[in-house]
Amino acid sequence: MMQLKDILYKVAIDTVAGDTGCDIQKIEFDSRAVGKDDLFVAIQGVQSDGHDYIDKAIASGAIAVVCERLPKVREQNITYVKVENTHVALAIMSSNYYGNPSANLKLVGVTGTNGKTTIATLLYQLFKKAGFKVGLLSTVNIMVDATVYKATHTTPDSVTLNKYLKLMNEEGVEFCFMEVSSHGIHQKRIEGLTFAGGIFTNLSHDHLDYHNTFKEYRDVKKEFFDALPSSAFALVNKDDKNGMFMLQNSKAKAYSYALKSYADYRGQILENSLGGLLLKLNDHEVWSKLIGSFNAYNVLAIYATATLLGLEQLEVLQLVSTLESVAGRFQYIISEGKVTAVVDYAHTPDALKNVLETINDIRTKNETLITVVGCGGDRDVTKRPVMGAIAAQLSDKVVFTSDNPRTEDPDVIIKDIESGVAPQDYKKTLAITSRLQAIKTACQLANAEDIILIAGKGHETYQEINHERTDFDDLKIVTEELKKVGK
Repeated sequence: MMQLKDILYKVAIDTVAGDTGCDIQKIEFDSRAVGKDDLFVAIQGVQSDGHDYIDKAIASGAIAVVCERLPKVREQNITYVKVENTHVALAIMSSNYYGNPSANLKLVGVTGTNGKTTIATLLYQLFKKAGFKVGLLSTVNIMVDATVYKATHTTPDSVTLNKYLKLMNEEGVEFCFMEVSSHGIHQKRIEGLTFAGGIFTNLSHDHLDYHNTFKEYRDVKKEFFDALPSSAFALVNKDDKNGMFMLQNSKAKAYSYALKSYADYRGQILENSLGGLLLKLNDHEVWSKLIGSFNAYNVLAIYATATLLGLEQLEVLQLVSTLESVAGRFQYIISEGKVTAVVDYAHTPDALKNVLETINDIRTKNETLITVVGCGGDRDVTKRPVMGAIAAQLSDKVVFTSDNPRTEDPDVIIKDIESGVAPQDYKKTLAITSRLQAIKTACQLANAEDIILIAGKGHETYQEINHERTDFDDLKIVTEELKKVGK
């Protein structure tokens, strides 16, 4: 319990009607979860507007309301606080309510189109192996040292974020690594957090269903670096043309990493095989179990971050060599019949291109590369034909199928994907709406030494169709199907 006036510390307030000395049980922005003596924050969402539920929240026991528009009729004994932006207010209040937990540990945010989950998760792994208590806020999992919690968003809402950061404080966590999504930045979920560092991976075509233009998407990412304090570091991928742009106007200490250009942290690929990567990182050779040039960037970012956070360089190199791949990120199995199946989360054109180019770099070309890929429904439509073109161009055979169609007709999505296929590549493709049947077909088509890539869903263990989620695990299914066909 905390007094409202303490929760409102540092919030830009327009108007107050009522007593700010009232005791608040908890902060809620979902009227359905409001209980006695709670503070209700009216949020303008994509689907609904919290201002329409103020009366319902009060009826459920809310003692105070923070909103952008004061109701025309106000209840007695209820405190109303008008602010310009309730998203910003919610984030600052959440931080205050939980005792500003991000300031009590070293919080590092990872942003960019691809690589966020891998970098954040492997940094968590590395610091755990180095003997620290560590936190992780990622698409796949939330970790409070050794305790696992289920993740629902890439960047959780600000109340949830601060709740887990508070738990980390209570567990004595020293470092926390966090994925920072463009949605999370735009919706001000990370406002009020104290970051020790920020990492920029790359920027490519994604989320244009939410951000109207690529420029808007890029500029939202930059807001994260603009807000970093002078005590923090900003580490960017210099090989991405947007990397140095992120550093403009940032007060943080600037560092760069690259494979192709001069940078503070320089990497070179010496060997790239299905067994892993032999890399040179700032003149030191290191072996990594991770596969592909895109993972060389991830390893380089991890190495740079760990040294910037004070770990000894040689210890970091030794720990890097022990890191295991992340669930759904270039996970592969080799069946008894010598068929290699790769499962990867690649759901953007750039990520799909990276994975296919990696496979093509390490294969002999005597085998057939069969790709199974779809695109999510109710998401960026413009990337569909681009992904179709990439899949058909860089594979020997392609099965276009469903991903998470959500509320869209999966056959319409597949037609969108097929529209990007070049005429000379038509003969390589076929369309199978059922993802299960598509994976079965790929397994039936494969012979010894062939490679199957199943792209798009990676670590996800469900498929979402018309608001319903059913169990669906790409890795489990392809493993079982290859056994069934004796390959």
